[in-house]
Amino acid sequence: MTSCLADPPTLASTAPQVGGLIPYSSVDYPGELAIVVFIQGCPWRCGYCHNPHLQPRHEGNTGWQEVENLMQRRQGLIDAVVFSGGEPTLDPGLPAALRMAKQLGYKTGLHSGGIYPDRLRQALPWLDWVGMDIKAPFDRYDAITGRPRSATSARASLELLLNSNVTLECRSTIHPALHTPDEIWRMASTLASQGVRHYALQLFRPDGCRDDALNAVPLANYPGVKLTARIEALFDTFSLRRG
Repeated sequence: MTSCLADPPTLASTAPQVGGLIPYSSVDYPGELAIVVFIQGCPWRCGYCHNPHLQPRHEGNTGWQEVENLMQRRQGLIDAVVFSGGEPTLDPGLPAALRMAKQLGYKTGLHSGGIYPDRLRQALPWLDWVGMDIKAPFDRYDAITGRPRSATSARASLELLLNSNVTLECRSTIHPALHTPDEIWRMASTLASQGVRHYALQLFRPDGCRDDALNAVPLANYPGVKLTARIEALFDTFSLRRG
């Protein structure tokens, strides 16, 4: 993998605010080795969040120049660059950062809750793959995100992605205190009816979560073998991720 440019591209005033960086990941972009860039800031307050330190919008501990240097060094060794968070579409510098990664020869990925559909639209020309977090059935979104009318933006972003050429995986983090089996089924069947073909359920992870009540709830036998089998039948690919 080599750059198509004589001189490596750079970002100046549009550089994203980076809250963290993983130089090598085999799980954040399906089937590819990836650099993962965590963008600082998220307006939603999901109780199960395991990256709450990325929620405030402030200058992170990693400078964009460090990301640029890593992408240039890893050309030919790493396949993809994934922007995660926080919420990456919060940052106006995301489209330029994606474009840089593409110009350096990388596949590009995005982890997003779909909070800012207009900014997602701007990023779509530079994206190959998106993992969109679906928080709950749309009528229960506000209870999970802690913000009013949050389902409106999520619906709009999902529609954008379904009508694009970007490969889409939807995934939902689930917890017994937040998602009943009926709600999980409604969420999955709604996505399948809208045209989602790749879906994953992710069991809540206590690491990083600051809610002691959620951390104390046992997850054994949740959400149940029969339910996961019913959901699996709805999609081309499905997985239950336990950690």
